Amino acid sequence: MILRLVQDTAADAEVVQHIARAAFASLPDSPGQDPRAPHGPPPAYQLARTRHLVRTDPQGCWLAEDDGGPVGAVLSLRREGVWMLALLVVLPDAQGKGVGRLLMERATAYGRGCLRGMLCASPSPAAARRYRLAGFTLHPAMQLTGRVDRSGLLDPGDIPVHPGNATHRHLLDSVDRRLRGAAHGPDHELLLAHCEELLVADALAGSGYCYRDGGEVRLLAATSKRIAVRLLREALARVPDGVEARVEALTAEQEWAVDVGLEVGLTLETRGYVGLRGMRPPSPYVPNGGLL
Repeated sequence: MILRLVQDTAADAEVVQHIARAAFASLPDSPGQDPRAPHGPPPAYQLARTRHLVRTDPQGCWLAEDDGGPVGAVLSLRREGVWMLALLVVLPDAQGKGVGRLLMERATAYGRGCLRGMLCASPSPAAARRYRLAGFTLHPAMQLTGRVDRSGLLDPGDIPVHPGNATHRHLLDSVDRRLRGAAHGPDHELLLAHCEELLVADALAGSGYCYRDGGEVRLLAATSKRIAVRLLREALARVPDGVEARVEALTAEQEWAVDVGLEVGLTLETRGYVGLRGMRPPSPYVPNGGLL
């Protein structure tokens, strides 16, 4: 078994995506590419995320090779004292042979010294066991899916929401630090480039932001539930007709999001876990499964 760093190349990004697709497709209830979304993010985004993390966190991204071929991959990142596991995948034929354990050891070594940690986990019992043994508290997660019933969209009230861009980075990082103790920093550049829109609220009642891509809420953070509810309603109102909406990785701390989803006719079901170490679930917050 050889472990090597993932390189910032199209070839290595394709290898990571191939392993992830095979690993997630092998889950009994996961026909897609990502444990947090049966349809998964677009392939172009997945490839871009891999190369982004290799550039920002080269020592946190590893490939496992056996007999000359890749069998597993891990992507992890550090942001201002918070270590996050973005991806840990092993080919089905190589599972149960210690590959995931070796990759996890390399990734957690990269996070040594970080007092807080975050991850999103698939429903896999083996994954849950691995992350619990690594010291993560596993919070059962929920997801909302379905077509938006626009009759359930309530009057937005007096909190204005407007399109955001790179000039709002100070506001975005400030909200991030308040909620999870660390800014997303360069990750916002990736999200701005690959999400359909960024929505921003900044009022006397507080501030917050939400990334939407098609029907997917990719990331939402706000300084109050009132702001978070306003942003989520606005994001769901902008989902195109005929497109399925999806809001994932919701813990019990995110009842405000559950309530909004049920108001507009989305279906609620359990799926996987949000794993946290040294911290409580950020709230009001909807994490990005691959960037947290």
